[in-house]
Amino acid sequence: MSDPPLIVSVLKGNGIGPEIIKSTIAVLESTCINFEWREVPIAEESIKLYGHPIAPEVVAQLRQTKHCIKAPLIVKPGQGKTVCVQPDGSQSTYPSLNNAVRRELGLFVNVRPIRGYTGVSGAYEDLDIAIMREVTEDVYIGHEHGIGNDLAAEAIKLTTRSASLRVAKYGFEYAVRMKRERVTCVHKANVLGMTDGLFLRCFYEVAAQYPQFKVDDVMIDAACYLIVKDPKRFDVVVTPNQYGDIFSDLAAGLVGSLGLAPGANISDDVCTYEASHGAAPDIAGLGIANPLALILSGVEMLRNAAYQKQADAVQRAIAEFLQKKQYLTPDLGGIAKTEEMTAALVQGVRSQLTEDGPAGRTVKF
Repeated sequence: MSDPPLIVSVLKGNGIGPEIIKSTIAVLESTCINFEWREVPIAEESIKLYGHPIAPEVVAQLRQTKHCIKAPLIVKPGQGKTVCVQPDGSQSTYPSLNNAVRRELGLFVNVRPIRGYTGVSGAYEDLDIAIMREVTEDVYIGHEHGIGNDLAAEAIKLTTRSASLRVAKYGFEYAVRMKRERVTCVHKANVLGMTDGLFLRCFYEVAAQYPQFKVDDVMIDAACYLIVKDPKRFDVVVTPNQYGDIFSDLAAGLVGSLGLAPGANISDDVCTYEASHGAAPDIAGLGIANPLALILSGVEMLRNAAYQKQADAVQRAIAEFLQKKQYLTPDLGGIAKTEEMTAALVQGVRSQLTEDGPAGRTVKF
């Protein structure tokens, strides 16, 4: 009898989203895991079906499965907010569609593990950092208003004790699970004593329950300096929403590309796995998008779904692929097409698994 399928919801996104989703599914299929992919409409597709970019029907479908692969969604600055109707008839307003997906599903931490690779990361090939970004609060709640006739504007920075404790707890549990050694809080409490100060106090309150770890804190400006000067300085980082967004992009730039930065948004019931980069509409349809960040996000999904052997095989295949420096897309300094990179990765995964079992399925493009 075959194993029960690993059921995964799929959000194709827009921009380069459909291209890198196709690549990611091809590479994950090559592991021989029995997947059941369930495509869920989002953005324009959801509007056509339900009249809303993330309709209640979409949220209900996503909540039916534990795991979801999500491609990037185009977010245009200053283009308005997303309003979602709740079951009780009330409305929730979110600053973007990406934010709406996270908040509607109760996702509270964005995990971004970023590592360097021999062949493409230069002086930062030893960088290996996991950033725990709180994603329900901070200035990204989008509560802002103008003052006068374009004279000024204000935004609210929200920090609660419950959310701060929750993300810190997840960060330390991640460190236990992944056998990490140090956990650092990145903040700006010297200026924002009440908001970041609360976040920092909650971090140390949780840290007291994990005496086995080295624990410290660094201000966000100093952290940006230190990671550039000493890439081994950080291990697991716990940080508020905005700092985590910026700091993880910096780390990705150091290792060579946003195309190497995976991500996972986690709640108790649902997890969405998505690249740290955006939808790159300027290169959509050109066939040159780098799918590695989304594939690496798929690796995180396999780990969380207890497919450790297959996750390791994909991770090793990617490391070997990058070391050879063949079939690299333009963002990594090459001239290869997305399909060429994908085909090479599929072959690499199948080769990794041949040592321990049958090769993966034949994948056609």
